[in-house]
Amino acid sequence: MVTKKKTSPSWIDVKAKLIDVDRAGLLDLLQDLYAASKDNQAFLHARFRLGGDVLKPYKTTIDRWL
Repeated sequence: MVTKKKTSPSWIDVKAKLIDVDRAGLLDLLQDLYAASKDNQAFLHARFRLGGDVLKPYKTTIDRWL
């Protein structure tokens, strides 16, 4: 008998589960992700254009070296 090799979950698997999540569940999920790391916070701030210019530190570095 051949055993199937289990692969890691992918975006397709996650997307299939998200279909059953309601609005409150999605907000809870986003809150958990936000609290989990500074990178997630920075991503959400940039995605929703909250706060200042997220590229400013990089622009400053580039300007300094030009």
